[in-house]
Amino acid sequence: MHKIGIVLSGGGARGAAHLGVLKALDEVGVKVSAISGVSAGAVIGALYAAGISPEKILEELKEQSYFGIKDLLWMKNGLFTMASLRKRLAELIGNDDFGHLKIPLFINATDILTGTGVTFSEGPLFDAVLGSASVPVVFEPVVYKDYRLLDGGILNNLPIEPLLEHCNIIIGSHVNKLSDGTSPIKLDKAALIDQCFHLVIANSVRERAMACHIFIEPLLSGFGIFEMKNADKIFEIGYNAAMEQKDKLIGLKG
Repeated sequence: MHKIGIVLSGGGARGAAHLGVLKALDEVGVKVSAISGVSAGAVIGALYAAGISPEKILEELKEQSYFGIKDLLWMKNGLFTMASLRKRLAELIGNDDFGHLKIPLFINATDILTGTGVTFSEGPLFDAVLGSASVPVVFEPVVYKDYRLLDGGILNNLPIEPLLEHCNIIIGSHVNKLSDGTSPIKLDKAALIDQCFHLVIANSVRERAMACHIFIEPLLSGFGIFEMKNADKIFEIGYNAAMEQKDKLIGLKG
């Protein structure tokens, strides 16, 4: 019997594609044994691990528009705090504890004090998720135990490592393929920063992608990390990208 793990990358609003991937897995009957999530993937992974359907999570993200900054609180230091998202996680998930989730979950973040990656899988849940999703320069670091947490994607945007000792099959869902090599890239400031970040970490992502048994990487050029207006379309692109590998996914059930 296969133990199947899925890793969900960061990517802001493009994380809606993860939900399309998860919907495809549900439809073909692939049962996930563990989830590793970072940044947007941490938020989505926590909600899915709590038993909330991909469709419900999509509607929630569109309504709250976390990835579009709406409803977040502006701090005096010029950064946002995700206190409103923390409140909503509490309302949706209930218990602030990894142990109450229906699927084992690994949350990956960056400790800005030591410059190292940290992984959480037990104890308090919500601050670990928020820390993993705190994009630098946009959000203030999350104080969690002795850590000051920021976006885990700074160091590792495809954290397969926590799954290696728990699963014998790993599915990678990466939502940062921003070009097919032929299409021009938008030149606005946000898009350039986004592209530069992913160029810096591209090699580490590529190496981890090669370790995945199934790697799903929908083309999401033109979709910014803070643009939730296209969430439905991004969801559909993620779903279609997963279903292109339907036969491989069905084969995992054997």
